[in-house]
Amino acid sequence: MRPLRIVLVMIEPPLPFGNAAARWFYVLLKGLVARGHSVTAFAACSKADEVEKARALFPSPEYDLRLYPFPERGGLKAKWETFRRPYSYMFAPELLRDVEAELARGYDVIHLEQLWSGWTALGHADKALLNVHHLVWIDLEESAPKTFRERTERWLEFGAERTLLRAFRFVRSCSPRLVDPIAKTNPRAEIVTVPVGLDAGLYPFIPDERRGDGATLTLIGSMAWYPGYSAAVRLLTRLWPEIKRRVPAARLQIVGWSARSALSEHLGLPDVEVFENVPEVQPYFDRTNVFVYAPSRGSGMKIKILEAMAFGVPVVTTSEGVEGLPAVDGVHAGVCDDDAGLIDRAVALLNDPERQNRQRRAARELIESHCGPTPTLDAIESIYQRMTEATR
Repeated sequence: MRPLRIVLVMIEPPLPFGNAAARWFYVLLKGLVARGHSVTAFAACSKADEVEKARALFPSPEYDLRLYPFPERGGLKAKWETFRRPYSYMFAPELLRDVEAELARGYDVIHLEQLWSGWTALGHADKALLNVHHLVWIDLEESAPKTFRERTERWLEFGAERTLLRAFRFVRSCSPRLVDPIAKTNPRAEIVTVPVGLDAGLYPFIPDERRGDGATLTLIGSMAWYPGYSAAVRLLTRLWPEIKRRVPAARLQIVGWSARSALSEHLGLPDVEVFENVPEVQPYFDRTNVFVYAPSRGSGMKIKILEAMAFGVPVVTTSEGVEGLPAVDGVHAGVCDDDAGLIDRAVALLNDPERQNRQRRAARELIESHCGPTPTLDAIESIYQRMTEATR
């Protein structure tokens, strides 16, 4: 397609090993520029150390990447803004001003990455592509709020999701599962499904000799996010005891943000280690024989599942875990929604190294063919083509 003038807004800087969604942002910005598009990218930054990392990866003048730390806020004005526009707190006034100035210069497409970035371009909604990675109102369906404050926060958050979804004409869903709730919320929306892109070239396929002794199960995920926390609790309380009984040599490691504090009542179990806030996760993937991630609820594609498959780690999960992937049970992953089936699949893999190797090779190929930079960017460009033709 012809080169386009694209304004890209992201809620985190595009880093290949930063925030979970930042892996896709990295693929997106790098790929759009490589394909000849003129891209001005704006990114809110929650961590100060990531600003320089992003600048080093995307130097000027090859890239026009503008980075803005989360603003410091407080007082009644901040509370009012939170009430009026939940989750707009991450966008500094300078970012909002500069986005508007860039749009005034002329553009073909505004690409908004993740739902909350919609606050930056409400005045240009008909020429914007709103990208939806997950919906919190689905993620928290099975989690009851415990306090009045939690109930209020959820009411604001769920309402904000629906407000933004109703505002935009063009929407990209990262999985088919999200299409129906988006369409019900905004019947006029033109919705296209494009999976989250991942550069598998950044994930060296782990050779057999680095994969430990064949009996290590792992879960990696943020315990601050309900699906990750619920998957960890399910593994510890409902799956692990039977797996351990059937495979006595098995060991379990759980890794994630706030893992030890969130799972404090489960610490000290025999052959179970819990690690939190680790600087990098690849060493834990390296010594994993089976990755078990079984959330009962959690919308969108699960980045740690994609990463496990890219590294060549066999996965056992639920249909929620492989959302957005055309994964076949027993081929690309062990996929089952009930406890007994998950246990059977984990035990079978632990006891069969060749089965592990067949599954992990097939999963890596699936990630490359379905989520690689080429198919995902081709699909994004196809959406741009439709948008520019529709808004001429």
